Amino acid sequence: MAEHISGMDLYFFGISASNRDNIIENVKRFGSHIERNGILYPWHQIEKDHYFTVDFKTALDDNLLMIAWSSFREDLIANTEFTLNCMGLAMYQYISRLYKACTQNTEIGKTLPVIRARILNHEPLLPMKDINVSSFGKLVSLRGTVVKAGPVKIVCTHMAFQCPGCGSVQVEKQINGTYIPLQKCTKCGAKQNVEPLYNSPLSKTVESQNIVLQEIDCDVARVPQTIECELTEDLVKCCLPGDVATISGVIKVLDPNDNKRKNKQNSIFNLYLHTVAVYNNSNGKSCSTTSSHQRISFTHDDYLAIKEIHGQPQLFRYLVQSLCPLIYGHEIVKAGLLLGLFRGTKGDCIRSESHVLMVGDPGLGKSQMLKSCANVSPRGVYVCGNVSTTSGLTVTMTRESGGEHSLEAGALMIADQGCCCIDEFDKLPAQHACLLEAMEQQCISIAKAGVVCSLPTKPTILVAANPSGGHYDQGKTLEQNLKLSSPLLSRFDLIFLLLDRPNQNIDKYLSKHILTSHSSTSKHETLQEYREQTTNDFSQSKQKLSERLKLNGETLNYLSHKTFRKYIAYAQKYVEPRLSQEAKYVLTEFYVTLRKQFATGDCTPVTARQLYSLIRLTEARAKAELREEATIDDAKDVIEIVQHSVTDVFTNEAGVLDTTRSEMGTRMSYKKQVMKLVEILQKKSQRESTSLFTIQQIREEAQRECILKDKFSDALHSLNVQGYLLCKGKNSYQLNSAYL
Repeated sequence: MAEHISGMDLYFFGISASNRDNIIENVKRFGSHIERNGILYPWHQIEKDHYFTVDFKTALDDNLLMIAWSSFREDLIANTEFTLNCMGLAMYQYISRLYKACTQNTEIGKTLPVIRARILNHEPLLPMKDINVSSFGKLVSLRGTVVKAGPVKIVCTHMAFQCPGCGSVQVEKQINGTYIPLQKCTKCGAKQNVEPLYNSPLSKTVESQNIVLQEIDCDVARVPQTIECELTEDLVKCCLPGDVATISGVIKVLDPNDNKRKNKQNSIFNLYLHTVAVYNNSNGKSCSTTSSHQRISFTHDDYLAIKEIHGQPQLFRYLVQSLCPLIYGHEIVKAGLLLGLFRGTKGDCIRSESHVLMVGDPGLGKSQMLKSCANVSPRGVYVCGNVSTTSGLTVTMTRESGGEHSLEAGALMIADQGCCCIDEFDKLPAQHACLLEAMEQQCISIAKAGVVCSLPTKPTILVAANPSGGHYDQGKTLEQNLKLSSPLLSRFDLIFLLLDRPNQNIDKYLSKHILTSHSSTSKHETLQEYREQTTNDFSQSKQKLSERLKLNGETLNYLSHKTFRKYIAYAQKYVEPRLSQEAKYVLTEFYVTLRKQFATGDCTPVTARQLYSLIRLTEARAKAELREEATIDDAKDVIEIVQHSVTDVFTNEAGVLDTTRSEMGTRMSYKKQVMKLVEILQKKSQRESTSLFTIQQIREEAQRECILKDKFSDALHSLNVQGYLLCKGKNSYQLNSAYL
């Protein structure tokens, strides 16, 4: 007769006597493993959480377990549910014995709930595209992005039925959440009116949630593969849309009788994953406290490659040139994009992500640079504005068949803690407002159909846009060229203008650069010739960042996208630089100077938001070279990049830096300028106790406030007609006493 152990019915309901011996033997084998490695299984915490984690590699390294249970690996993969129940029952017995010894309570074994075993670090990770019918019933591990999270439902696993004839109560197992009625009473044989007992303690239910996992690395010209995953019990609510998760589970098929297709004669089976373990790579949370899974894993060869990159003599220049080598020039723009990819040091209150906007004439390589950024980012998403919608960028709320709501992740959610590159930004004016909250507050709020929630997302947003008129008009402001709102423009840390100006020398060597990649001509010769020709053309010092980023005639072995991605991921994971005292002083001086410079006229105000941008970019400059301290040189490089951005944005059509120019809007309107002149004259009249002014005095006041530069005569005539200024001779006007 087989030995009876407590808790057997919790894990193996209705098991036959022939299998009971095998179960008891497996429980003893794994129970010995638990006792030998008690430090890995804190029973107080396990009793509280109702689950425990088993490291797949640690279990395989236990030689005694492998000797006693030689088929452990095969049983876990081919007969996963049975093996996990044996492991859970072993833990149940282990905790029961310890609790009895501590409390002297012999009945404690009857009050313990079901304790589940969760397998982590199961390898290898199977590509989602390789899942097929041969994977049915086997344990697999997948890694992907959660693009949809359904509502939490209550699923019945065991239903109690009562026979109306003999009154006996019997329990029927409900497979895959499908209601299976009791066909007949096993005692009296009655086949009719067997009623289910929904409120019976023998009827057992569990929480269940369905999510959709999408593969991360998808080939070109192929729709990304997705698979539906079923989460139960403690795994529910462990993932949000946009999270990157590593999920282990058993491949199963849906019941064809539940198919919703019109033609129900076809037996169509849909594969899904019955989850047994989840690790959330986005927030580092899982059922485990010791898991080593990360979004990008590093091998020994990766560490050697990173060490070799770090040994480059001019590392930052090497990284900038490797970002998008097909695009000629634009070193400062590439440097700004690269700093956005590395991000600053994570803070408690402020964001560490920098947002960059590129505006310019068509055909200057903006899209190519964005695609390169998406390729080298550890988690990059590239979208085009002319085919995107608001829900496609943020999050979509859909209604399920049962009336519940589910959330589907958009591009910003999928790019959480990564990089979202938006091309043709000017083609989606209706979607600009949805980016405001995501760029600064780093969350997306939803208030729809009675559902109010806020989903966190922290992407670096890189944007490329074309001017509304086809070519950028420097006679207009940035907002007029792009037709963007002022709050949205203020959220970008860097704004670069790429203008297509004809230049004979630049055009000559640009054509050579393009033709070199399509011919056998040595790139070294082309760059050397350009360097010798343009050495005397630069008036700036060679110590400037723009000069140091240029190639000096040598050839470079550019980084591949895969290696570049590993380098950025390594820097984001392990390097958290802080500002040195010298760097803080330099940034403070520049911020004060910039604020003073743009304090007059109707220019865009320089606020603390710009100071935070300087801090983030300086930390990213140090992180690019894997340094824990941001030095004064890093601060100077960032200042040059910011100055380059400011110079482009605030330069007028005459090529002159105009600090009265507004980055986010037009200049002060003509009417406002006229009324401001009246206010100035009122204050001057009260201060000097006179209401009579000469034309020269009025002009000087207008010039001091940088208003009415080109329309002073028209404004003077308008004020005279409206009665604000009364003409008292050829060159003098008197302020009307009614307005004093």
